[in-house]
Amino acid sequence: MVYNMMHNATGPWTGCSYQDTAKYATGEEGKIFVSESDREILRKLAGRVADLAVKEKQQEKIKLWKAHNALKTKRPVVFCDPENGWNDIIMDDILQCYGNLARRWELILRKELFWGEELKDDKPVETFFNVGYTYTESDWGGEKDLVRGGTGGGSYIWEAPIKDIGDIDKIRVPEIEVDYKVTNDTLELAQEVFEGLLEVRLKGIWWWSLGFTFDLVKLIGLEKMLMLFYDNPELVHSVNKKISEGYEAKLKFLEDNSLLHLNNDGTYVGSGGLGYSDEMPAHDFDESKVRPADMWVHSESQETSSVSPEMFDEFIFRYQLPIIEKFAMACYGCCEPLDKRWKIIKKIPNLRRVSVSHWADNRKMAEYLQDKYIYSMKPTPADLAVPEIDADHIREKMTREMEITKGCIVEVIMKDNHTLGKNPQNLVNWVRIMRQVIDKVYG
Repeated sequence: MVYNMMHNATGPWTGCSYQDTAKYATGEEGKIFVSESDREILRKLAGRVADLAVKEKQQEKIKLWKAHNALKTKRPVVFCDPENGWNDIIMDDILQCYGNLARRWELILRKELFWGEELKDDKPVETFFNVGYTYTESDWGGEKDLVRGGTGGGSYIWEAPIKDIGDIDKIRVPEIEVDYKVTNDTLELAQEVFEGLLEVRLKGIWWWSLGFTFDLVKLIGLEKMLMLFYDNPELVHSVNKKISEGYEAKLKFLEDNSLLHLNNDGTYVGSGGLGYSDEMPAHDFDESKVRPADMWVHSESQETSSVSPEMFDEFIFRYQLPIIEKFAMACYGCCEPLDKRWKIIKKIPNLRRVSVSHWADNRKMAEYLQDKYIYSMKPTPADLAVPEIDADHIREKMTREMEITKGCIVEVIMKDNHTLGKNPQNLVNWVRIMRQVIDKVYG
């Protein structure tokens, strides 16, 4: 069972990001049931979503994202995925359903309604309801069993299982086991509940990032990893070789078993942005078997932010690149500043979307990216983590950002929120301010 994705959630939404929506909709064995009263609530909400989805404005947003991902837009697009901030927007007392599965489906629908009725960013509302696979996935070698802490939003530590080169044989390729019966039963139930209102789709989301640095950290430890680059480079290379082989095996398993799904639609790709594109799938696409060559991919290496570009290239990027190259188009980066790594990152032949975090040198990144890549801007979520936002401060700061990046293919992504200061209007007002700033700078 994989729907409970976020250990430090502070409310009913336990998914880490919008990408986890399909996983959050999965069913559990013996609990695939929606009562008549819950069904009535869900259908009313689904009807409202359907009414929003057929409006011409939603199709205009889809066209906007396709143009944006093709590097043809002249003005920034805006997308908000407040992550744990959803728990300040849709709290337990708002939910009306009683059943566990129904409450999760209700939450998904209410999020779509908030996007379409109140937030009004550039995310389209569509007539799709995505259900993910119910599955389990083993770990690399016992690291999941060694975690201590992490409950109630707290920090956690773990004991890394790989101590020296003699432990390499402990690393095993994670295996995915899909419960097809539970998956299909959940899919059929959703189709019954939303019949005539929403199109229910099976949507496999098997990773957020294929960057694998976090897997390396879990296996050898964070502080130790940074020391081992100097003290025992052979061990780091050996572990990364094992991990990259594991990723290759995972991709092959998913492709061979027809478990990959296209993400050139409203799927969240990268560390921000939506995947709408007419440039994929590949020209020789076979509907019966999606391949990496038909898809977006995301890679990053946040945990190595403090290492030199040379070390990043030697220990991380050389293992990432062969995986990235298998895909149609690539997104790179998340919170790590990429201005010092750009000469390395730009070697990615299929690179399209580049994350520019709050810690990056935005002037350098604007010069590097120009209109040849998507400049995925990540404003600080701290401005929204207060009871009431400072509108003048945000307006002044974002005006500077827009002036610096004018001429780039910009998307402004509000994400990584842990809280909205218990005030959902912070997010609504932030979008309103961004619209004003964009109008001022772009005319």
